Amino acid sequence: MSESTHTSQRLAGRRALVTGSTSGIGRSVAEALAREGATVVVSGRNRIEGAAAVAAITAEGGTAHFVAADLANGASAIERLVDEAAQAAGGAIDLLVNNAAQVIPAQSLLEVDEALADRALAVNVKAPALLTKAVVPGMLKAGGGAIVNLGSVNGVIGMAIAAFYGATKAALHSLTASWAAELASQNVRVNAVAPGPTMTPANAHFHDLLRELTADVPDQRPGTGDEVAAAVVFLLSDQASHIHGAVLPVDGGLLSAR
Repeated sequence: MSESTHTSQRLAGRRALVTGSTSGIGRSVAEALAREGATVVVSGRNRIEGAAAVAAITAEGGTAHFVAADLANGASAIERLVDEAAQAAGGAIDLLVNNAAQVIPAQSLLEVDEALADRALAVNVKAPALLTKAVVPGMLKAGGGAIVNLGSVNGVIGMAIAAFYGATKAALHSLTASWAAELASQNVRVNAVAPGPTMTPANAHFHDLLRELTADVPDQRPGTGDEVAAAVVFLLSDQASHIHGAVLPVDGGLLSAR
């Protein structure tokens, strides 16, 4: 088997759930997992975008299904998502990507209201915790699994007008470390990826701003969804079998230069 054939099937036979994967980084992750051989469950609130993501994956020869879910709706919605995802994928989920997030618009601390704070905590912190709790028993029964949480450089360093969003991502980084410590001995690996400014089709109207924001980053450019997805694929694959609790920056060196 050639090296290219081997690497293209790093996730063959695996069943993956990617939250918030109808667009942006999540969609790039879903497409990358499918190219690596996984059966992918795309999830999000927008059914039209979900159908488009599934169609793009199947057009490339991958296998994908869509399950609609709003993670702000609490435990019942999350449990339903896990059940429907397992049914769609043909078995218990053994790869989980907690990507869905409520992105708070650039706001001063004095501008963040209670409704926005509650939704951000519900989607960015509570939902990944409840979703991981719901998925892990199936992983343990199957003998193992892997989880990647989508954090952010905002969860590592303080940034003006991004305090609350950064706080939710710092919480997710902390959960990553705690879950890794708890689950590693049971063959479930938990890691995180921390993207910096990233260009996606969903934020095309901000591309000029992203270029300005990264002019002083060591590699002098924003990242891409595909570059973040490549890191997620690696951490989910057996090539990362001895990596637990890591937060891997995909930021062009932004954190190293701080």
